[in-house]
Amino acid sequence: MAGMGDIHGFNAMDARSPLSLPRTVALVGLMGAGKSAIGKRLAMRLGLPFVDADDEIERAAGCSIAEIFEKYGEADFRAGERRVISRLLDESPHVLSTGGGAYIDPETRALMRAKAVTVWLRAELDVLFDRVRKRAHRPLLRNGDPKEVLARLMTQRYPIYAEADVVVDSTAQPADRTTEQVIEALRAHLQTEKTPA
Repeated sequence: MAGMGDIHGFNAMDARSPLSLPRTVALVGLMGAGKSAIGKRLAMRLGLPFVDADDEIERAAGCSIAEIFEKYGEADFRAGERRVISRLLDESPHVLSTGGGAYIDPETRALMRAKAVTVWLRAELDVLFDRVRKRAHRPLLRNGDPKEVLARLMTQRYPIYAEADVVVDSTAQPADRTTEQVIEALRAHLQTEKTPA
C-alpha cells in the first residue's frame, strides 16, 4: 500500500527515515579535511563498509604512498590511484575516502562523478594546517613550508573540488557534528535527484 507521500508523488524522506544510498559515497578534499575521520563515522552511521583508497593503493603496490612518490613520481602514482579507485567504484556501495589529488585528475573525477555521490569536505587553511602539521607522512608537504603548500593547493584544487555533488564545511567542530551535516546534505541531494524536473 502506498503512503500518502507516494500518492502525491513525493517521497517523504525526512530526518527520521534511514538513508538508502544507491551508490558509493566518495569523500574528496585536501589532506587534513577529515575524509578518513568523517568517512569512518559516516560508514558506521549508514551501515556501510568504509574503504580508504590510500590503504588500497598501498596494498596493491606493496609499499607506502610516500615510497611510490619517491620511486615512481606523482604521475605513476595518479595512474595507479585511478585504477584502484575505478575498481573500488565497481564494488557494492560503501563510503570511500580518497586522496587529496584523486578528484583533481580529470579521468578519476569523471569516474567518481559517474559512479558515486561525491562529497567535498571543505576546510579553511588554519584547520587543515592544524590537522596535518604533526604528521610527516604527507609527500606533498615535504617540499617547502607546509602552510604555504596547503595554501597553494587550496588555490589550485578548491575550484575543482567545488564540482562535487555535495559540499560540507569541515571545521574545528567535533567530527560527529560534521558527520551529521554530511548525512543531512546527502539526504537533501538524494531527494533532489529523485524529484522529477
